[in-house]
Amino acid sequence: MLVFPNAKINLGLNILRKRADGYHDISTVFYPIGLSEMLEITLNDKSEIEWVNTGLPIDCEMEKNLVVKAYRMLDAQFNLPGVIMQLHKTIPFGAGLGGGSADAAFALVALNEFFKLGLSKQELASFAANLGSDCAFFVYNQACVASGRGEILSPIDFSLKGKHLLLITPQVHVSTAMAYAGVTPSIPPILPEYIVQKDIQEWKDYLVNDFEKSVFASFPELKYWRDKLYEEGALYAAMSGSGSSLFGIFDQTPPVLQATHHCFVWQGELS
Repeated sequence: MLVFPNAKINLGLNILRKRADGYHDISTVFYPIGLSEMLEITLNDKSEIEWVNTGLPIDCEMEKNLVVKAYRMLDAQFNLPGVIMQLHKTIPFGAGLGGGSADAAFALVALNEFFKLGLSKQELASFAANLGSDCAFFVYNQACVASGRGEILSPIDFSLKGKHLLLITPQVHVSTAMAYAGVTPSIPPILPEYIVQKDIQEWKDYLVNDFEKSVFASFPELKYWRDKLYEEGALYAAMSGSGSSLFGIFDQTPPVLQATHHCFVWQGELS
């Protein structure tokens, strides 16, 4: 079985409060994009998982990989046969795009289908939420309002179909812990789920990623690219998650930006 885990962007991201468990309550809108990688699952003649990584190297022990954890989670309940799981990695790491979370969620969905386990989307989302805060989103893989740590999801009747996205990921690592440390939690006048219902021309004045202020201060290169997207005609431009990806939403196919040879660049039509 071959599946194609895709990335997401955050439309607005507000840090509302710090919780007693050390996490933060957030409000954001997750939106899926077409940037994807490949995950193949095949049976082997063993009673164990074999893990193969191509493309971008994943620098962690096999048992710490979220795809392997997804298999282990279902194996503990359903005693799965052995499989070969091969991931061709293309989504940049630590970029606010949810690549690792997508891999885990797609692995759960694919294993459920491959072995006919009969799990509902709600049950799969519950498994996924145990793997990461935004993993459950990729089970539904449609525009969703995310709250709590990002695991409480509500589908939203909202579409950017026909708009064009230009994504730029500089070679900058933004520590999530550092990003949160630079934010003073507060409840905004209008939450992202209501702002995205406005005309996109108004988003620039209302739709805010709370991480941008402190992250841009530490990494001016990221602010440069966000501003450059606006200069090139983006209707809305922002950082996704805690960075380091910047995206611009355009009415038409976006221009080819110069001097991006040190950046990962992707563009595509939204659906």
